[in-house]
Amino acid sequence: MRNVHERVIDAPAASVGVLLDGLGSEQDRLWPAPVWPPMRLDRPLAVGADGGHDEIRYSVSRYEPGRRVEFRFDPAIGLDGFHALEVEPVDAGSCVLRHVLVGRPRGRMRLLVPLVVRWLHDAVVEDLLDNAERAATGTVARPYRHSLWVRLLRWLSAPWARSVLMPSGPTLLAASLERIDYADAYSVVVPEGVSKDPRTWADELFTGSSAMPRLSQNSDEVLLGADHRHLSYRVGVLVGESSDRATTTVATVVQFRSRAGRAYFAIIRRCHSMVVRLLLRRATLRLVGRTSAANPSARRLIVVE
Repeated sequence: MRNVHERVIDAPAASVGVLLDGLGSEQDRLWPAPVWPPMRLDRPLAVGADGGHDEIRYSVSRYEPGRRVEFRFDPAIGLDGFHALEVEPVDAGSCVLRHVLVGRPRGRMRLLVPLVVRWLHDAVVEDLLDNAERAATGTVARPYRHSLWVRLLRWLSAPWARSVLMPSGPTLLAASLERIDYADAYSVVVPEGVSKDPRTWADELFTGSSAMPRLSQNSDEVLLGADHRHLSYRVGVLVGESSDRATTTVATVVQFRSRAGRAYFAIIRRCHSMVVRLLLRRATLRLVGRTSAANPSARRLIVVE
């Protein structure tokens, strides 16, 4: 297979070359993270650097600073070949940024490439070209828009929230009810670059039909909930950080005030966990999209053989 994407950018080749040289670094302005898993290398961009993005692993096989970088796929992923980015001058004020993938799929990749990988690859590269045009010129003439199939694949591949222990320590949630008859908590990893402000997460999680009263908040937590005749509930949205990642947790506590409240929640409980997981999934994808520049391609050419 051979897959080529290219775009004419109204900026000198040297300007776009600087972007190319930043690939995989903390100052990378080219790779479209956090919409897509970030490219990470084990050392600065140079021949021999190992890394990849998500499960796609590769190493730098050729590198001409400011002009071209080639990555050879790790055979373990089931794809023999390489992908490369190159900058080609057009005139003093413009250039072409081109991405080329040449490979031969093996094993399960023979099925995954036409159904999944090809679609996601095209979207990643077009988002990258958008970033290059935006960084070099300040705007994108015709931003790329993900197809419905790509959106579905991204939704399906997004991480599900996992059940976790209730937050410990002096949280707003812990002191919010006289007695706790039910409690649960679900957590997701905050993608790189996405806000770690619990207020931002609470706004995204509980909007529209899922909106609920906000009772209190601080820099680490937002407390929501309400009191009804048969039961009271509180929901805490907390963002915590460890040495290697940040997580957003949605924790729920309920106090029953009557048998009717206990019976009512016994019905609600059947779908409660699924609803919380879906809300966290939706909020994660929306915040990722809003964090990155709009992805909805300027002059572009796609060639596939």
